[in-house]
Amino acid sequence: MLDLVDDVFSIRATATLYSRRWAVRETRQGGMCDLERTYSEHRVLPMPPRRILSLWFPRLAAERCLRDTRGLPAGVFAVVGDQNNAQVLVSLSAEAEAAGLTRGQPLRDAHAMCPDLQTRLQNKELDRLFLTVLRRWAGKFSPWVSEEAPDGLVIDLSGCAHLFGGETQLMEVVEADCTDLGLTVRTGIADTVGAAWALARFSGAGQGPARSGDDIMQEARATRSRAAKRRHWERGGPAPGAEVPPNRAARIAAPGQTRTALAALPIAALRLDGDLVATLNRLGLRQVGDLAGQPRAALARRFGRLLVQRLDQALGVEPEPVSPARPPDHFAVRLTLPEPIGLMDDILAALDRLLPPLSEKLTQAGRGVRRIRMECHRSDHTMSWAEAGLARPSANPDRIRPLLAMKLDEIDAGFGIDMIRLEAVLTEPVHAHQHRGHAEAASDGVARLSGGSDMDDLLGRLGARIGLDAITRLHPADSHIPEKTSKMLAAAWSEPAGPWPKPRGPRPLELWRPEIVMAEERPHLPATFRWRNRVFETRTGVGPERIAPEWWLDDPDWRTGVRDYWRVTTRSGERLWLYFAHGGTMSPGWFCHGSFC
Repeated sequence: MLDLVDDVFSIRATATLYSRRWAVRETRQGGMCDLERTYSEHRVLPMPPRRILSLWFPRLAAERCLRDTRGLPAGVFAVVGDQNNAQVLVSLSAEAEAAGLTRGQPLRDAHAMCPDLQTRLQNKELDRLFLTVLRRWAGKFSPWVSEEAPDGLVIDLSGCAHLFGGETQLMEVVEADCTDLGLTVRTGIADTVGAAWALARFSGAGQGPARSGDDIMQEARATRSRAAKRRHWERGGPAPGAEVPPNRAARIAAPGQTRTALAALPIAALRLDGDLVATLNRLGLRQVGDLAGQPRAALARRFGRLLVQRLDQALGVEPEPVSPARPPDHFAVRLTLPEPIGLMDDILAALDRLLPPLSEKLTQAGRGVRRIRMECHRSDHTMSWAEAGLARPSANPDRIRPLLAMKLDEIDAGFGIDMIRLEAVLTEPVHAHQHRGHAEAASDGVARLSGGSDMDDLLGRLGARIGLDAITRLHPADSHIPEKTSKMLAAAWSEPAGPWPKPRGPRPLELWRPEIVMAEERPHLPATFRWRNRVFETRTGVGPERIAPEWWLDDPDWRTGVRDYWRVTTRSGERLWLYFAHGGTMSPGWFCHGSFC
């Protein structure tokens, strides 16, 4: 008899997992029990240390524009943006930096220094989309890629660098790809996000001593005028346009050596604002190593919690995760046909096969279709398509199919359709509705006629013919002005109106813009008046109802001031809505505003 008894337990210590398996063999000999035990131990290697790669594109906006203008003669180029109601340079090409231009320089001064400067206005939306494209490209190195607006990416390389031969080789691949894309990139690898960010932007910057005799403010007053004329490359600095040769080893902090790699970097490498950096420099704290040895409590009290937080994040004391961007929701299905089709019945049969899986995807994501697109790819590599919109988002195939069937007349089969694709172009969240009881349903049975699924289907069918924007409905508005008591909204993007507020008096069935009435200019109802080239005699009149204008709005139709409205019945049978304007910025008089019949 052989029984296997598993007693598996785990002991986690220093990221090591142990498991024990006991095999028990029972042998009975003369009433005695002999147990034979075997023991096996399995060891799981510890997880690799966390490694972060930071990519910085210092000329992202300028190089994006240069990619769009390839083929034009190369020259000094810059991107111009608005800062503090002034046009300044926000991104420069390599030639512009070699010419001595700097970021933040006013455009007027830049043209004075470089008359052949070519510029283009900044487009932040295109820059953001281009950075998103670069994030998708960076997915080849690791699945954990995060955007760092406006010109950087953060990549979690934990367990991925060995696939490229190591961190140095991976950095070479990154730089080679960016060179092929026409982009300038600076990289940094460390254990933390803050340290990688600092190495990518400040490693190899070649800092000078803390106090330099070349500083204009440190020279005597008599020599400042001469010192201002001296160029920085004559004082030992690099010449304009001279690129510092890349040193990849300096931009890679070995595991566990974050503090040593950051010690010689300037305070600005901690992602602090310029005012705080200037304050720390005045106090003699110029490098990260000078700041790391200071008491944390004193730093937090004097400079705020942000300074200590940034320092702890860079050194790995406080965690800072890399949050990759969530891929956008995409709902589409397709059906490849063995033989081209062209009949309407065949296309409907294909829709019947495509709509259920699309509905299942939408239901699992809690989304509903607001606009759906049907693409019919023909055998000659061309495509015909049609779109339909729904008044309410839904994933029900029975509500989507009739709308697409009405659009089949727009599909040209040509030489035959060999592939049909359905895509939910616009989706919205769909919330489950709780079922109502019989008493509640009977209390407002009109709601089904005003905003139920039947009405939504009707709106969707009408919208498939004339467009959803052409279908409108009236909603009550919060105003006592007669022509402003209602507002017109698109029926597909608005809920049915609730109970309308009761007006202070009867309102006419038809309203128009006030028309002049020829009568005596006094507030008493006239016995006769002339309107639309006709003379009317007053039979009865009910009023007046005084309505004052909205004084906080400048409405041209209400510049005549306070109005006294009358419901007038003429001897010829007309029931008109007249009012006498007492005159504001204009002369008083009688006007006709509507008709009750």
